[in-house]
Amino acid sequence: MSMSDYYKNLRAKIGNELIFMPGVAGIIRNEQGEILFGRKYNESTWGLIAGAIEIGETPAQAMIREALEETGLVIEPEKIIGVYGGEGQRFTYHNGHQVEYLTIVFECRIQSGQLTSNNEEMKDLQFFPEHERPPLVNHYPDYIFSSNQEERAHFDI
Repeated sequence: MSMSDYYKNLRAKIGNELIFMPGVAGIIRNEQGEILFGRKYNESTWGLIAGAIEIGETPAQAMIREALEETGLVIEPEKIIGVYGGEGQRFTYHNGHQVEYLTIVFECRIQSGQLTSNNEEMKDLQFFPEHERPPLVNHYPDYIFSSNQEERAHFDI
């Protein structure tokens, strides 16, 4: 799904100005422990499966919806790995829209579905080993990609 009516209406009022946007992202692993990344059309960098939380959705519901829309997979968000925001989470889209994300990152389990790339949202979908990640569009701390629970026992303030 493209931009929701809520964000379209907001953009119609404020143009390209910086907005604060709550979002979700998922660490979705296959049976080999590799992490799923996606690349949008006309993009050279990759990203986690992610998107905005829509009005009326819980963060977990948003993660489930985004995963289905972007990948064709039905996932279950199992736990929150971290919450990230601030200037390091600012992004300017090709159309000039500026956002600063507050992103809740979930660890997710695949329940069912068929991985479907080259869809409306994603050109490429691929699983990568956690220590061989592709170049990413958004910046996250390295430890969120670790399957080692002790390495992930951080809390950034």
